[in-house]
Amino acid sequence: MNRVETFATLPMWVGFVGFVLLVLALDLYAFGGRRAHRVSSREALCWVLAWMSLATLFGGLMWWYLDGTLGRAVAHQKTLEFYTGYLIELSLSVDNMFVFSLIFTYFAVPLELQRRVLLYGVLGAIVMRVGMILAGVWLLSKFAWLFYVLGAFLIFTGLKMLFNAGRQPDIARNPLVVFLRSTMRITRDYHGQSFFVRIDGLRYATPMFVVLLVIEATDVVFAVDSIPAIFAVTTDPFIVFTSNIFAIMGLRALYFLLADMVARFHYLKYGLAMVLVIIGAKMLAEHWVHVPVHWSLGVVGVILLASVGASWVLPARAADPSARPEAKKSQNGGLP
Repeated sequence: MNRVETFATLPMWVGFVGFVLLVLALDLYAFGGRRAHRVSSREALCWVLAWMSLATLFGGLMWWYLDGTLGRAVAHQKTLEFYTGYLIELSLSVDNMFVFSLIFTYFAVPLELQRRVLLYGVLGAIVMRVGMILAGVWLLSKFAWLFYVLGAFLIFTGLKMLFNAGRQPDIARNPLVVFLRSTMRITRDYHGQSFFVRIDGLRYATPMFVVLLVIEATDVVFAVDSIPAIFAVTTDPFIVFTSNIFAIMGLRALYFLLADMVARFHYLKYGLAMVLVIIGAKMLAEHWVHVPVHWSLGVVGVILLASVGASWVLPARAADPSARPEAKKSQNGGLP
């Protein structure tokens, strides 16, 4: 772990980034990404299947390329790392859905505007994660002991998530929301898809702008957990980057597909917490015990299936609705 190793060439990096930019451009200009509309379950399902299919195809093409250049053993190893990283990143990204649902509920974001907010959120997330991934890989290549620090951090984060799994974050007390309320002129109502409007010659931010910033800040927080987790599988920056991007790109469609069912997966957070703890323990024990990548893939898959299955079979524990932050939402975008 003293130097960064990757099979990817510069044309591969440029090609993948170009592919992502092309898809985003098509979403914006060809598939109505700039037009406010409600995303139907059918449309969301099509996009979820499309992104999962693209991720699967990408892994297959990676295996084909590596099998012909570096040998079958390397092809198996790298492809398995990609699929494992993709599953870990996608599963941890699912936790974002719980927070997205709370944010949209608290700010009373109209359904037809949610797609635009998440689209710009994806753009910001890609830029931020590129920087975080490259910085993380570089730091690990220079300071090997950080690998164990990240492992301890994941265990701490997992245990914290485990003990707080039944609690909902209070959006009204979010430091960013409090800061924006105290420093900016913000309209009480939404003005279509606009982030800023002029009223009586003065420039106002709309609740859409506040929601976008809160979404971006939320992704930074989740990235601090999810990116270190994949370092337990691989430190190849190309695999870390591509698995992250596929997970992020598919998350938006997954949210619209499962938005009405978020509360149904009440045990999923416990499963995600266990995943973080196990991955962190794997990182701490790496020097003494090497856990094969396919074992990691199997353990993560079993935990996620078990938590989803438990959510369907076992009823959620009763809670006081008045204690939930979403019960406190206002009718004017959550702003005073």
